[in-house]
This record gives sequence, structure tokens and C-alpha cells, in this order.
Amino acid sequence: MHFFRVWLLVCMALFSNMLFAVESDIKKKMLRVLPQLQIAAVEESEIKGLYRVTSVNDQIIFTDKDAQYFLSGELFGLQKNQLVNITEQRRQAGRAEKVAAISESDRLTFPASGERKATIFVFTDIDCGYCRKLHDEVPRMNELGIEVNYLAYPRAGVGSASYNKIVSAWCAEDRRQAMTDAKAGKSIPPKKCANPVAAQFEMGGQMGVTGTPAIVLEDGTLVPGYVPADKLAEGLGIL
Repeated sequence: MHFFRVWLLVCMALFSNMLFAVESDIKKKMLRVLPQLQIAAVEESEIKGLYRVTSVNDQIIFTDKDAQYFLSGELFGLQKNQLVNITEQRRQAGRAEKVAAISESDRLTFPASGERKATIFVFTDIDCGYCRKLHDEVPRMNELGIEVNYLAYPRAGVGSASYNKIVSAWCAEDRRQAMTDAKAGKSIPPKKCANPVAAQFEMGGQMGVTGTPAIVLEDGTLVPGYVPADKLAEGLGIL
């Protein structure tokens, strides 16, 4: 029995080393062809002989073990007799990890009134019309027990007028009031401080955000666009 356990451990170690060698070789070959590709991970996919290459911005490419053939797209599979998007499931898990790791000080939070029943993260832009419309729904969301955490996504980019406005809101003494005033079209005092705006703008791009508002649920589900408070609460199982 002891011999069998030792043999099993040796086989597992050898397989792990072989797998690492294949993944390392794939990474080297791909970087030769696509030197601009920033590879975050190479791993076996759910299909035997097919490897998943994930970039730092969550772009996914599939390749064979020799890195001679490539596929770019969504991988679907059957789970409990239902067709599911496996690629999106992996993106979803990555988004959940990223938003959970954001410190409270780097969130502009509108807390739930009373018991918190759900938490959402919203990539937002000061000048976006639908972001302003969504902000009008925040009091109702809070009333329903939904905590709203704003993350910065100035669509015009770092250094733009929208970027400066959201930095000023982040650096204000009363950040919630400054955000509310700015989204109402009011001028807020220009402020500068150490802030997470540029980093969150980059993170949004890595997570697949292309427009605002973009809502990320705790499980990593990305909900693009404006959603009324009651409809969102229904989707979260609160109403």
C-alpha cells in the first residue's frame, strides 16, 4: 500500500512537470509571434489537447500544445443538460476576484439603508447621461438594501475633463455629495489627491468594460448599461 502511494505521488509530480513544460513552451512560442501580448496564464482547457491562453485584459485564445493553431472566441459546454458559456464563466470568476480585492477606501460607497442584502460595483463616468439616470436610482437601491460602490471609468480617458471631474469628486471632503452634485451637472471645486481613478479606468478595460454605466455583481456578472432599481433588485432576488 505504501509503495502504491509513493508511485502515485511520483506519477503526479512527473505529470505536473510535463504540463508545466508544455504551458511554458506555448507561452514562449506565442510571444515570439505576438510580442505585444501580455500573457497572464496558460492552462489546459476543458477540451483535451486544447490550451487556454489568457491575457492580462482577460482576452482568451485557445491553442494546441505545439502553439501552431489558434482559436479566438467563446467556449461553450453542456452542464446539467444546459448550454453554458464556459469562457464567460471564467471571466466572471476573474471579475469577482478583482472587485472583491478593491479596498473600501478606493470605493465611493452609497451604503444600504438598514440591512445590506446585496452589493454592486458600478463603473461610472460623470458626464454620461445614463450614469446620471442610474444615480437617480441609487436612493431607491439603498432603500432596497443594495450597497452601491462606484468605480471610476472616465470614458474620455486619463487627463480628460471627465477624468478631472471624477478625481475632484474622489478628493472632496464629502465624496458622496460631490459625486451627486457633479452628476446633477453642478460645478464642484477642483481637487487633487492620491486617488485610484486611473487604476480603475485600466481595470475596467481589463474586465471588458466598454461603456458606462457598467454594473458588476458580487459573483462577477457584468451587466452593461442602465438598469432601474426595482428591476435590478428583481434580478438579485431581493424583490
